[in-house]
Amino acid sequence: MTTQVTFRQADDRDLDLLVGLFDGVAHWMVRSGIDQWKPGARGREHFRARIAEGEVWIAERAGRPVGAYELWWEDRDVWGAQPPVAGYVHRLMTDRETAPAGAGRVLLAHAEERISASGRGLARLDCEVGNAVLGAYYEGAGYAGVGPDLEKVGADGRRYAVRLMEKTLA
Repeated sequence: MTTQVTFRQADDRDLDLLVGLFDGVAHWMVRSGIDQWKPGARGREHFRARIAEGEVWIAERAGRPVGAYELWWEDRDVWGAQPPVAGYVHRLMTDRETAPAGAGRVLLAHAEERISASGRGLARLDCEVGNAVLGAYYEGAGYAGVGPDLEKVGADGRRYAVRLMEKTLA
């Protein structure tokens, strides 16, 4: 891999950093005409809960944060009750100003390694159907759609469809 980053697990001291990363990506989406994440939609309490209930990882380069992601061990709201065969990647975020090229794939690879090390053979995520560029990005990383699209309702009441995607890990 040409993109050199290190990873560390987030803790409560990272809450403001995680909110800032989320809001940075959300602002970029708004500027880019992507109707998906909204600035302010994920605050400190969201990330505090994710740290307590799963894993949140921060990627750093030269000691500076360049991205983060959440790794869940179940996702009943989207995938329903499932046997423990998968890990679920959420909120893959890169800092649009400081992340090196390819950082998103490096974050995905780290998540996949964590899932595989746990003895689970599938990495799963969901991707908003309306974001074709992101869907193609995940396909390029080896993810494939599984099952029908799922309708979700956001915290703001907005209804949208998500594509369930998974990748078999070696």
